[in-house]
Amino acid sequence: MSIVAGFDVGSLTTKAVIIKNKKLAGSALIRSGPKPIESATRVMEKLLDATGILQSDIISAVGTGYGREKITFIDKAVSEISCHGKGAQWLIPSARTIIDIGGQDCKVIKLDRDGNLIKFITNDKCASGTGRFLDVMAKVMNIESSELGKLSAKSTEPITFASICTVWAQADVIKHINSRKPVEDICAGINAAMANRVAMLINSVKIENDICMTGGVAKNTGVVKTLSKLLGCRIKQIKKADPQLVGAIGAALFAEQMAKKKTGEKDDNSRM
Repeated sequence: MSIVAGFDVGSLTTKAVIIKNKKLAGSALIRSGPKPIESATRVMEKLLDATGILQSDIISAVGTGYGREKITFIDKAVSEISCHGKGAQWLIPSARTIIDIGGQDCKVIKLDRDGNLIKFITNDKCASGTGRFLDVMAKVMNIESSELGKLSAKSTEPITFASICTVWAQADVIKHINSRKPVEDICAGINAAMANRVAMLINSVKIENDICMTGGVAKNTGVVKTLSKLLGCRIKQIKKADPQLVGAIGAALFAEQMAKKKTGEKDDNSRM
C-alpha cells in the first residue's frame, strides 16, 4: 500500500493532501498563521483526523509554498512552480499553460506534453494581481472574498476602476459604497480589475492551450470569466479536486515518485 502526502504552506492558506494507491484519499485546508511550522502541523493533524490515517503510515512527504523550508516532517521541499505544474497536469492531462494566483503572487507556467517546464513568469511586486487584492477589497466591503464571484454574476453595470493599484482601488471601492452603487456592480469591477492585471502578465508569455487556473482565485467565477474574455480563449476548470489544493497535490505526486524509488516500483505516470 502506497500512502504519500503533500503540503503547501502559502501566505494566506495552508493545504495538505494524501494520495493513497494513486488516488486522492483526503485533504485539509486552514488559514495560515504567522509561523509556517505551526500551520503545517495544524493542517497535518486535521488531515490525519479526516482520513483516519496515521502519520507513521505515510511513506514519503513533500512540502511546497513560501513556508516549505520550515516544515520539519517532510522528506523534501519543492518549488511552487514545479508542484502546481505537476498537480495541474495530473488533473487535466492536456494542460500546457497554468495560471496560478496565490495570496502574494501570480505565476504563469508553460509545460510540454510530458510535464516538463518550458517557461514561467512571476509577479510578486504588485498586490493587484494576487489573492491579497481580493481579500483587501472584500474586507472593505464587509463580505467574504469567496462571495465576490457569486455577487458579480448578478451585475448589470460593472464599475470601471480608474487604477488597478490596490491602494487607489481600495479608495475607489469606499467611494462607490458611499455613493450607494450596487454591491454586485462593485464586485464585478473588482474582479475585472484583477483579471486585467493578470492578463497583462499572461500576455507577456506566449500561451498555449489548454489553459487552466490553480489557487483560490480559480474558484472566483467572475475573475475566470473576465480573464477568458480578455485572453480570447476558454480557461478549463479543474473539477476533480479543489483548485486551491493543486500545489499540495503536486507535492504529493513528487512524494509518490520518491516512494517508488525507495521500493523500486516503476513510475507509470498514472492520472487521477
